[in-house]
Amino acid sequence: MADFFNTPGGIAIIILAQVIAVVAFVMISLLFLVYGDRKIWAAVQMRRGPNVVGAYGLLQSVADALKYVVKEVVIPAGADRTVFILAPLTSFVLAMIAWAVIPFNDGWVLSDINVAILYVFAVSSLEVYGVIMGGWASNSKYPFLGSLRSAAQMISYEVSIGLIIIGIIISTGSMNFGHIVEAQDGRFGFFSWYWLPHFPMVFLFFISALAETNRPPFDLPEAESELVAGYQVEYSATPFLLFMAGEYIAIFLMCALTTLLFFGGWLSPIPGLPDGVLWMVAKMAFFFFLFAMVKAITPRYRYDQLMRLGWKVFLPFSLAWVVFVAFAAKFDWFWGAFARWSVGG
Repeated sequence: MADFFNTPGGIAIIILAQVIAVVAFVMISLLFLVYGDRKIWAAVQMRRGPNVVGAYGLLQSVADALKYVVKEVVIPAGADRTVFILAPLTSFVLAMIAWAVIPFNDGWVLSDINVAILYVFAVSSLEVYGVIMGGWASNSKYPFLGSLRSAAQMISYEVSIGLIIIGIIISTGSMNFGHIVEAQDGRFGFFSWYWLPHFPMVFLFFISALAETNRPPFDLPEAESELVAGYQVEYSATPFLLFMAGEYIAIFLMCALTTLLFFGGWLSPIPGLPDGVLWMVAKMAFFFFLFAMVKAITPRYRYDQLMRLGWKVFLPFSLAWVVFVAFAAKFDWFWGAFARWSVGG
């Protein structure tokens, strides 16, 4: 049996099993993320939230998913049918394949490539095409305006996210997520992680992630008051489910990136406690909780405020930070806090 798994067929089976495991984890997590999002929002507003289907309403997300699957797919007259169907598929598939390079523990990664950050950045940049395709193919002004808003918003905040990540790359000397986590493995536990030397960028990254994933208070592409739900307004049934699943998967990916880049990934916060996948999942769940809380307690921005924040505040600040980190790494400022690790030791 061991010899079989060294053959091309055996290797293909192993890779397929790993892909299924990652997809299963993400999709099962998705059900609980939607449930948790609704429960947190309800608690802030002093409501019960989902509480009927299953114990404590735990199966409500499953019931909603089944409802969307069995409903009729309605395609508007005059819509481009091919592009109309491809748009939600594009959003969902691109959101899923980004997880191929996300490690959950030491060696627990589907594809351990040295340019993992570039891969994630490239895939997430392409997700805007699903939104644009959906808005354009709907053959309606409101979805098209919503898709244009989303394109401008996502591109604007990808710039600041990229510059923030460059600072992490300078401190690590690698674009591999496993190496980035190893670089944060110090004897001070929680205080060895990159959140401390890169402290201002943690907030900029989190806010940029909200805007990148169209989450409140930056959900301008879906603003009901002026766009009647934006680029999704003509979608129903399974295509709408794919759009929403892609959005939540992208949010969960941002939680994973925040964990890996700034908070030590699977590393234990307390020296002496064993590292492991549970720390990784717990940190991701905590950051999703923050995403949900922001949605529940903050009012929506105006669009001009959103764009001004991205281009006139975040862009120059993150660019200045890259320059600062480069000098700090070169000249060992702050006791070498910005350049304490490189590939190969």
